[in-house]
Amino acid sequence: MTERQRQLLSAIIEQYAEVAVPVGSSLLAKVFGVSSATIRAEMAELERLGFIAQPHTSAGRVPTDKGYRYYVNDITEEHETSGEKRQERALTARVQHGGLPERTIRNAVDTLVELTHNLGLATIGNQLYISGLSNLFGQPEFMSSTQQVQQVASLLDNLEPWLREAAPNEPLSVFIGAENPIGRSAGVSLVISRFRSPFSDHSYIGCLGPTRQNYRDVMTLVRHAGETLEEVLYD
Repeated sequence: MTERQRQLLSAIIEQYAEVAVPVGSSLLAKVFGVSSATIRAEMAELERLGFIAQPHTSAGRVPTDKGYRYYVNDITEEHETSGEKRQERALTARVQHGGLPERTIRNAVDTLVELTHNLGLATIGNQLYISGLSNLFGQPEFMSSTQQVQQVASLLDNLEPWLREAAPNEPLSVFIGAENPIGRSAGVSLVISRFRSPFSDHSYIGCLGPTRQNYRDVMTLVRHAGETLEEVLYD
C-alpha cells in the first residue's frame, strides 16, 4: 500500500465513523487536493486489496474488517504516552474518587459510556457489569437488523466465560467484526484492557460498539481506564 492509499484509507474510516454513510470520491478529492478521478483510481485499488467495499446502493465506499484491522494496527504502532487529555482527565477523576473497588470499576465503565457513546463493560469477579445498551442499539447499524441485535446479545451472554477461559494477555486487545469469538456477524468491535484488581489478576474493562467507530479515541480511553484502575486499586 502506498502512503497516499494509507492516508486515504484512514480518511475513509474516520469520515465513515462520523457520518455513517458511504464515503464518496468528491469529498475526498477536496481533502487531498487532487481530482475525483485520481481518488476513484486509488479507491479502486484499495477495494481490489480488500480494504474497502462498495455497497450495492451507493457510489461511495465503506471500510471492511481488513481495512479496520490495518488502521487499528497503525494506531497501535503510533501510540505514545503524551500526557492526559481532557477526556482522560475526566476518567481519572471519576476513578480516583470511586470508593470501594467494585464502585470504582463501575464508575470507570459508566465514564467510558459517556465519553465513547459505546456500550461499556467490565469483569467484577465472575460477573460482567454492562452499561450503555441504549447507546449500542441506538446506532443506525442495529436499528433495522434483528439478526445483528441477536448476534450482539449472544456475544454479551457469552463474553464473561470466554474472557475467563481465553484470558487475553495484552494490555489492550481489539477484536474487529468477524475476529470476535462470538457474534461474528454482529458487525461490532470489542476493545478491552486487562488490569489487576482485588477480584482477579485478569480483570477486564472495555467498550463494545459498531465496527464504524472512532478507534483512536476509544482505544486511548480504554487503555487509560485499565492503567488507571490498576494504579488506583493497588495504590
